[in-house]
Amino acid sequence: MGRVTGGLVLAAGAGSRYGMPKALVPYPDRLLVQRAADTLKEAGVDEIVVVLGAEAERVREVAPDLPPTVINEDWRSGLGSSLKVGLTALTSAESAVVLLVDMPGVTAEAVRRVVAHGTVDALVMGGYGKRRGHPVLLGRAHWAGVIETATGDSGARDYLRARDVRVVPVGDVADDLDLDLPELNPHSRARS
Repeated sequence: MGRVTGGLVLAAGAGSRYGMPKALVPYPDRLLVQRAADTLKEAGVDEIVVVLGAEAERVREVAPDLPPTVINEDWRSGLGSSLKVGLTALTSAESAVVLLVDMPGVTAEAVRRVVAHGTVDALVMGGYGKRRGHPVLLGRAHWAGVIETATGDSGARDYLRARDVRVVPVGDVADDLDLDLPELNPHSRARS
């Protein structure tokens, strides 16, 4: 058996700036949460977990095709708590690639490029020119440190800043648009 890669979709927030949980936002014909999970599936990720929080039961109801889901009861504290819940839920993976629900421009090819560098001690980020971003891959050797330091909406940011991280260029096959507002969604009725 080869390396087992886990995938996390962090989709627990209420989307206060967006006006609704982003997991429930259509983009264009599937929900953002389904799109992110599909990206991980298409990339060949072995063990996928979707972390839900705000309106979790509604998300499960309207998206019954999701991979296994876990609930972050502390979702109001920010994505750091979702990262902790997600990493804890992965059972057999030696590394985990993390996707945020509100970044639909991250493609399966971008995930594959990052995962190609995945080992138990890897820290890898997608590169967009001079910017670092998602997808992010965390080797299992770093999970305890990430879980210990992840707080608020910074997630693993502080942990990653303090360490050597491999940056893999993905800007030619993905974009790092963050859909924080309906106006940024080209498929939103708010734009019309």
